[in-house]
Amino acid sequence: MEQAHNGINKRLVLTGLIIGMFFSAMEQTVVGTAMPTIIGDLNGFSIFAWVTTAYLITSTTVVPIVGKLSDIYGRRKLYLIGNLIFIISSALCGAAHTMEQLIIFRALQGIGGGMIMPLSQTIIGDIFTAEQRAKWQGVFGGIYGLSSIIGPFIGGVLVDNISWHWIFLINVPFGLFSTMLIVLGLKNEIIAGQGKGKIDVWGIVSFVPALVLLLLGLTFVGDKFEWQSMTSLLVFGGAVILLVLFGLIERKAEDPILDLRFFKNRIFATTNLLGFLLGLGMFGAIMFVPMFMQGILGVSPTKAGSTMTPMMIALIVASIIGGRLLLKFRFRTVLTLGMIIASAGFYLMSTMGMDSSEFTAYLYMVVLGFGMGLVMPTLMIAIQNEYPKHQLGQVTSASTFFRSIGGTIGITILNTVMNHSIDNKMQDAISAESDPVMLKVLKQIGEQADTMFGILLKPEAMPLPEPIRRNVVTTLAEVWSSSFSTVFLCGLIFIALGILVALSVGSSKIKRDKEQDSAGLQNDAPAEKASVLQPE
Repeated sequence: MEQAHNGINKRLVLTGLIIGMFFSAMEQTVVGTAMPTIIGDLNGFSIFAWVTTAYLITSTTVVPIVGKLSDIYGRRKLYLIGNLIFIISSALCGAAHTMEQLIIFRALQGIGGGMIMPLSQTIIGDIFTAEQRAKWQGVFGGIYGLSSIIGPFIGGVLVDNISWHWIFLINVPFGLFSTMLIVLGLKNEIIAGQGKGKIDVWGIVSFVPALVLLLLGLTFVGDKFEWQSMTSLLVFGGAVILLVLFGLIERKAEDPILDLRFFKNRIFATTNLLGFLLGLGMFGAIMFVPMFMQGILGVSPTKAGSTMTPMMIALIVASIIGGRLLLKFRFRTVLTLGMIIASAGFYLMSTMGMDSSEFTAYLYMVVLGFGMGLVMPTLMIAIQNEYPKHQLGQVTSASTFFRSIGGTIGITILNTVMNHSIDNKMQDAISAESDPVMLKVLKQIGEQADTMFGILLKPEAMPLPEPIRRNVVTTLAEVWSSSFSTVFLCGLIFIALGILVALSVGSSKIKRDKEQDSAGLQNDAPAEKASVLQPE
């Protein structure tokens, strides 16, 4: 690896980026383990969901904005600002004395995390050639998956042995270390456009509230308010109006946050659509896997928390392998192969039932994880391969953004599918029941999903004679198992559509160094020449 060139020590930069990405990504999973303890300490049960929601909203909203700003003002400066925001807010979260304070500080932490994640991948695109990116983006995809595995484990260890405050405070020393490495390793600023460009104020003013309304609606619809309610109409209607306004503003903006002309590029349009579909299926369905393992297969709560480990290990391995494959095969080939394998994984998971073994479930998750691991880094590499460096901030952030939005919408859609399926199948079970005692019990619990799942977890807590209790648990397990299958089949639909999108990506492949230089100069010669390292 080249160690120092034009003020860049790649080894130091990579180490700093990996540490920053790992801990910012881990914050998305580490809090869940500690939440019962946090609630017990700070109270605020009625608003605890906002601890996660606040981070999700701010981190998602800031992504496309910081991508554009980095193209104008530089990667190094904005990355360090994001890192400092993340460090300070983590310290504040660890020092929170009320649930309200924790929610506010988590929102601030989301801004920092939302700046770190896309800028890490953008800087990789800046300092490496297209061929080298294939390797390192695969590694970063693996790091992201690794954080999902280790996050809950680290959270449990810290809560059990020290205190919940340290799930946030641990970010401070590592964040400072990451900052120091970036300062030392990236001594000169990367200003892709020589500081040219204007801040799209009206684009930001329309985009931020539109996205906040959309994410709030998707998070709380079906819980705090119903789909058909006036609140739903106002929230989603307002989001749609503002998004339309944002589109109109971006078409006329001199320097838009998201240049809509990007969508004329086949690679940009198809890979972002593919990322959106992957998010719809992947993030939506994955949330149900631990529930299936615990409620249907009967694994312990502790073991259920680690059920995603085989899938994430497969994702890490596939991310690294996928980066290597891209040096020999076209993007279309690797993306299609990954989506086909992911589709097979979803189908296999839809066949799981009450008689499935833990080993079978783990095996199917490995298949799913391997398919996703081939796709995720390839999406980023394909987009970065298409554009000169002065546009990498925007296009990299767009890729992250569309996948995140897909995941948020997927969780909402598949949660609705799950609830609707449980309701229908429970009504069918009640209609088919002839025993009056069983019929009475099923009617009592048939409209309460939380109660039904609680019975699956702890059937002995139900005060009924053993034969009746056994029959009730069997009926509930059949209903829920069938509903889980429905959810995985719904996820399969999204992923199968992704196969068609992957086939339409085109025949592009990684450009070798000379090809890339020639293409960049031909497509945008002045801009590509402006992609330089400049002293602060």
